[in-house]
Amino acid sequence: MKKLAIRNIRKDEERSGKFAKELRKNMPKAEHRLWYFLRNKQLDGYRFRRQHPVGKYITDFACVRAKLIIEVDGATHGEVPEIQYDAARTEFLKSQGWRIARYGNEEIYKNIEDVLDDIYVHLKGLK
Repeated sequence: MKKLAIRNIRKDEERSGKFAKELRKNMPKAEHRLWYFLRNKQLDGYRFRRQHPVGKYITDFACVRAKLIIEVDGATHGEVPEIQYDAARTEFLKSQGWRIARYGNEEIYKNIEDVLDDIYVHLKGLK
């Protein structure tokens, strides 16, 4: 039974992989700003992937080594349908062994140093 679940996740990842490629081409400004600091192992040698598929979901950024997902939330994430969707998504990702750190667009625009410090703490498992 467990093998069947793994196969379904892999199929979902294949489908979402094509969509992730399109998302990489059209990243929102806040994600683009954060990516500037995460790419090329700039954060203590940790490698991040952008628009990384996990099951049927596409994460904004993922560090596979640390099993850490970083989500950048815009204004719509405060509305009830998005809150419910994010909660279900977070539950699934955690069930797969991932930790999730969330940051709002405004945090990234106004306090990028604090966001990067917080990500570093998550990477080191101190949070």
